[in-house]
Amino acid sequence: MKKRRLIAITRAVSPCLADCELTFLARRKIDVAKAIEQHRGYEECLERLGVRVMRLPAKPDLPDSVFVEDTAIVLDELAVITRPGAITRQTETESVADALSEYRPLKFIQPPATIEGGDVIRIDRRLYTGLSARTNKAGIEQLRAIVEPCGYEVRTVEVTGCLHLKTACSYLGARMMLVNRRWINFQKLAGFDLVYTPSDEPWAANILTIGGLVLIADGSSRTRVLLKERGFDSLTIDIDELRKAEAGLTCMSLVFEAE
Repeated sequence: MKKRRLIAITRAVSPCLADCELTFLARRKIDVAKAIEQHRGYEECLERLGVRVMRLPAKPDLPDSVFVEDTAIVLDELAVITRPGAITRQTETESVADALSEYRPLKFIQPPATIEGGDVIRIDRRLYTGLSARTNKAGIEQLRAIVEPCGYEVRTVEVTGCLHLKTACSYLGARMMLVNRRWINFQKLAGFDLVYTPSDEPWAANILTIGGLVLIADGSSRTRVLLKERGFDSLTIDIDELRKAEAGLTCMSLVFEAE
């Protein structure tokens, strides 16, 4: 039997990142060179943790294309190629679909539905899916129709204060969720042990867990203490420049297992 390992699809930062879509943040000047440096550090961290990083080339005409997570939902049996809610992002999916076709059968979300991978959290056979500024009801229903035959259940969580569901909550494991309760309908997460981020660290709920280690954005010291108290070790990564484009740690990679 061939050994399975974690693969992360990433994409180089576009030189026109400063022209990115913004929904909940005011536009600020982005130092693209610094963003590229931070993104490189992000990829290097994944590699140090044993993840095979598959880098896609930059798309100079697509400002948001570094945020590859939004273009697909990768499950064990298949990958769902999304239809992003921002029209300017909809052509990003083509090259990601090509890369994923080596590892999974593909299914595609069709108009008028929109859904982005940043709105989908998989916990076992359940997909918690954000109804957000980028994911509509039709997108959720198409996702449900695709994945239910594979034994997955889709549950909707309303997102009101941020771009995606994963901006406001992440699964830690052991039935624990890290949550910014001001940005989502956290009552839809009943049954989990909810760990609430401090009010002065609103972005800390977006984390990426690799091999039991929690990667968390720099500036989340109080949240790190909360995680430590619950038995989770964490490592900080500086993505401050990328965050000006509404970035989070999960959105810059598509992480999945493959041979």
